[in-house]
Amino acid sequence: MLAKRIFDLAVTSALLPLTAPLLLLTALAAAVTSPGPVFTGTTRAGLHGRPFRMVTVRTDPRTPVGRLLRRTRLDVLPRLIHVLRGEMSLVGPCPLPPGHPSATRARLVVRPGITGLWQVGGRSELPWEEMDVLDTHYIEQHWLGLDLAILARTVPAALAAGGPRG
Repeated sequence: MLAKRIFDLAVTSALLPLTAPLLLLTALAAAVTSPGPVFTGTTRAGLHGRPFRMVTVRTDPRTPVGRLLRRTRLDVLPRLIHVLRGEMSLVGPCPLPPGHPSATRARLVVRPGITGLWQVGGRSELPWEEMDVLDTHYIEQHWLGLDLAILARTVPAALAAGGPRG
């Protein structure tokens, strides 16, 4: 687990300066194309069930820009901050609300991820039960090599034309 945390910190520390201009453009696009706050948050269960407020860029799915930001997952860039703070990992199970029926003890022994098998394996096209199976598989089998494979598949999955939202 220490190696995974060090990996998360190293990669996120390198990604934040590189993605900062993109995050700024994403926030600006959200602000210009629809009314309301630029950022929104939802409460999620983190490591050991500790709740945290998970932040995303607000998107309006009725606007072309909002759909593009959601499809390409640019709206989740603020979650890199949660990785630095230790609330999330780059790769892990889908972040669930506290008290969710699938928020089992096994799921809560690892940090939820920005991406995971559920995201690269079909995203919202999968029924919830299959997403839960993928998360359970990840929790039982996770290792740094699996994380690297998932990260390598994340960008192509997010950029796939017409890709669904996870």
